[in-house]
Amino acid sequence: MRVLYIFPHPDDESFGPAPAIASQIRLGHEVFLLTYTRGGATKVRHKYGYSVEEMGDVRYAEMLEVAKTLNLTGMQVLDLPDSGLKEMDPIELEHFTEQHVRTVKPDVLVTYAVHGISGFHDHLVSHAIVKRVFCKLRLEWSDAPKRLALFTLAETTMEDAKFKLHTSTDVEIDCAIPVTQDDIQNAARALDCYQTYQEVIRDAKVMERTGDTIYFEFFQEQFNPHATSLFHALGN
Repeated sequence: MRVLYIFPHPDDESFGPAPAIASQIRLGHEVFLLTYTRGGATKVRHKYGYSVEEMGDVRYAEMLEVAKTLNLTGMQVLDLPDSGLKEMDPIELEHFTEQHVRTVKPDVLVTYAVHGISGFHDHLVSHAIVKRVFCKLRLEWSDAPKRLALFTLAETTMEDAKFKLHTSTDVEIDCAIPVTQDDIQNAARALDCYQTYQEVIRDAKVMERTGDTIYFEFFQEQFNPHATSLFHALGN
């Protein structure tokens, strides 16, 4: 089957979902990625003395390595304003998103859960835009995605004073994907591609937080016990 991940920034696909992506590719599914920005506005650019444009070029080059490392079926990276999605006309953002969804024709769309995990406004905008497009397309297009999956984290006792992250309750979670050590290692290699972000990756304890199970909510669906695949009960 075919899945399209939509996130606002470079590294969003690797800061958590990457083991699930690796698992889906290993199982023969087609995995596509759409990223709205090149992530040039990150404060990390000051460490290297880069302008927003220069940092965006560097992060885009890192993303190309991620695409090869994970063996993504396809990837498109737009150059919309990093940290500025909330200032964009949402109709314009919806247009970009809808056109890409119509091109890829995924069975499942994936973006952030409503809390955006970090709470960053670009994450929240992305959630709203993708959900709006999903709802629109399923009313008017016979090839519309069958499911909207929302990447999230499960509640944990893990403490990290440096990064406050949002989670979903067990009741809210509909899908818990078990991943193998090979999937986890592939995800770690994807994170290694972000050479300019290694300090952030270490401080965020990305691999420790995600562990061997990747969690998703399903929009307007409920599964208890949890599904173990984004494609559960969708048929061929």
